Amino acid sequence: MKIVGVDNYGREPVADVLICENYVNDIVDALNAKSGENGSRFYRSAPDDYKLWRGMEELV
Repeated sequence: MKIVGVDNYGREPVADVLICENYVNDIVDALNAKSGENGSRFYRSAPDDYKLWRGMEELV
């Protein structure tokens, strides 16, 4: 598993960010608690084969 930061507002031009690949569940909970409900990123765990969304690069 890995942690991926995605745009909290679902905007296509904003790229995903790889955060880490260890201690996933504890770190995800801590990151989401720190950023709050209205933060610009939402952190989630993703499978190892997850392909990061490249944001605007995917659209051009």
